[in-house]
Amino acid sequence: MTDETSAHRATQAPALSTEAGDPHLVHAASLAETARRFVVGSLLARPWFDHATLFGLKHVFFPASRVWAAAATDTDAEYDRFCAAVPIPVRHEQRERVTRALVRMAATRTTALAVEAAWEKAFFGPEAHTATQLRVMEAARLGTQHAYNATRWGLRAKVRAAVPRVRLDIATPDAVEAVHGGGLAAFDARSAPPAVMPAVTQSWALPVATGREFWLRFQSPSARLGDTVYARVHEPQDCGPSTPTLIFGHGVCVDFDHWKGLIDESQSLAAREFRIIRPEAPWHGRRAPLGYFGGERSIGSFPMGLLDSFSGALAEWAVLADWARRQSKGALVFGGSSLGAMTSQLAADRSHTWPAALRPDALFLVTHTGDMGTAVLDGALANLWATPELVASYGWTPDLARRYLSLVNPVNAMPMRAANIVSILGRRDVILPFESGRRLVDRWGVPPQSAFIWDRGHFSVPASLIRNPAPLNRVAAIAEEYR
Repeated sequence: MTDETSAHRATQAPALSTEAGDPHLVHAASLAETARRFVVGSLLARPWFDHATLFGLKHVFFPASRVWAAAATDTDAEYDRFCAAVPIPVRHEQRERVTRALVRMAATRTTALAVEAAWEKAFFGPEAHTATQLRVMEAARLGTQHAYNATRWGLRAKVRAAVPRVRLDIATPDAVEAVHGGGLAAFDARSAPPAVMPAVTQSWALPVATGREFWLRFQSPSARLGDTVYARVHEPQDCGPSTPTLIFGHGVCVDFDHWKGLIDESQSLAAREFRIIRPEAPWHGRRAPLGYFGGERSIGSFPMGLLDSFSGALAEWAVLADWARRQSKGALVFGGSSLGAMTSQLAADRSHTWPAALRPDALFLVTHTGDMGTAVLDGALANLWATPELVASYGWTPDLARRYLSLVNPVNAMPMRAANIVSILGRRDVILPFESGRRLVDRWGVPPQSAFIWDRGHFSVPASLIRNPAPLNRVAAIAEEYR
């Protein structure tokens, strides 16, 4: 079924009307999820969680993800090529055990890719399926993707060598100047809404406890990316012409649609009858290039990766905003956590030149900051991937780096009233430094009822949101004004 205008064409598969699901099973699943979130919120909403998470990222997640990404480039599970791709020295004493791990990982990957292809055909193909069939296919997709992702832990345990945390591809200042040397005006032109919106295809819908879920896909309007964008959408049971919509971005290196059990800061708004659109950021999830783990291109290609991913994401959010406005006259909210929060505030900031319909009515920001240079060069992540000495060897001085990183800082007046900006900052946040975020909120004039400052760090803020719904209540109250 198609709806076509001169500027927009969207293919929408109809919702399923059969096998809506056993209400007792749906209720049981909802209770189980509520209990899990309560336990997670109770245990992880503490400052110790931030220290443990940062340590785990440095010493476990990133090295394991690097060997995992390197192994994916060699379907023959050939040890020498794997070592070159990481890169690590070839050590013959570990050849046999690493090769066995590579074979197991390749087998798991083959299964995951096959299930993903079948999932794509089932959800985006022309043939209708029952609700049960789609549930089975989605459970298989998520289960095999999770299993494939988890092979990184076993592979890393077999590799007895120091492993780089990311695959670095540091551009020279001349290379960045050739692409982004036009300054703010050129960056804004690259991140502007496309003159003609790409076709947005909607998958078949999957009944869930609080409504239904489906996926959107479309070609990225960014010439620097040029891939297919995917977004997972949740719609409430009573979705209507005034249903509010939240476009919610995830954090860096978070493949939210490929892991089980991740914290979802937007889930409570889904229960408050919001439509939730969760796009996969550039180079994450299905969009991760072969040989890279999710988000690695963004963080390893300094500073080109950040500039390209932000400019591309803004154009993609404009496409999603256009789609959302065509579904509902309710409030349109941009939001996100960490990288997603930075994307949403930048999209809102630059939307002052966009068509009025694409501008958000409100913002929901979970951990953000006002200066990307401060976060990248001065925050806790400054030495995580590349030392200042290594970056300087490519010709980058701190002042030169800040000049380009400033392209992704908010610089304009926001298109909504200050009270419609809901901000959550952690006083102990050292990833996106707190003081810079506080100054930004003050500059916007956000009133106390919309500005939340918690005695938490970068990672414990989202966990605290599970047990403290005040910011979510504020977002819901703002959206209610637009019904």
